[in-house]
Amino acid sequence: MTLRLGIPSKGRLMDKTVDWFGARGVTLRRSESEREYAGTVEGIEGVEMVLLSASEMPRELSAGRIHLGVTGSDMVRERLANWDQQVREIAPMGFGGADLVIAVPQAWVDVDTLDDLDAVAAQFRAAHGHRLRIATKYHRLVREFLREHGVADYALIDSQGATEGTVKNETAEAVADITSTGETLRANFLKVLTDGLIHSSQATLFKSRAAEWGDAEREAMRELEARVER
Repeated sequence: MTLRLGIPSKGRLMDKTVDWFGARGVTLRRSESEREYAGTVEGIEGVEMVLLSASEMPRELSAGRIHLGVTGSDMVRERLANWDQQVREIAPMGFGGADLVIAVPQAWVDVDTLDDLDAVAAQFRAAHGHRLRIATKYHRLVREFLREHGVADYALIDSQGATEGTVKNETAEAVADITSTGETLRANFLKVLTDGLIHSSQATLFKSRAAEWGDAEREAMRELEARVER
C-alpha cells in the first residue's frame, strides 16, 4: 500500500504546489506522458502522486480514494457538507489566495453592509414581486453566510460564467464571487460590502478521514508532517 497524494493537474496551482513540496525536500515529478495523470514522489518512501483538477479533489478526499490532496479551502467548504468531519486541514500553503465576497452595484450608495442589503432585499421584493437575485458559483457558502447574518428575501442564481457581468446583463442584482484584487468587480461597477467577506481562501493540504490508513501510510504521513512543520 502507498499513500496517495493528490495535486492539481495543471497551471499555476500545480507549479506552486510542486515548488512548495520541493522547498520541504519532497520532489514531485509528473509522468513523461502528458496523458497519464500520475507521477513519482522523491524524498519520502511510500508516496504516490495523483494528478486531479482542483474541483475533483474534495470528492476524492471525501470518498477516501486519496489520502492527501491540495486544493483551495473554498472548494472543500463549498463541495463538502460538514467538511471538517470528512477532511482535516494539514497546512495552509500560502498561495492561491482569493476572497469570496458579496458585492453590489456602486450606484447603491446607501448599501454598504449586510444589514443594508437585508433592508434593500425586503424593499426589492415588495416593489418587484420577486426576490433580489444574487449570482454565484458558491451556493452552500453564500447561503450559510447570509443565514448566519440574518439576510432574507434573496434568491441565489447559479453562475458558471463571468459572474461579475450578471448585474450589467440584468440577470442578477448582486454577486458573490472570488476576487484577488477587486479589479474585475470595480470594472463592472460593483463594490464589496464592508462586512461582506465570506471566506479567505488559499491552497491547502487536506487529509482524508475516509481513506484507509495502514502502517505504511501512517509512517509516510508522519514523515511528511515532520517536513511540513519545519
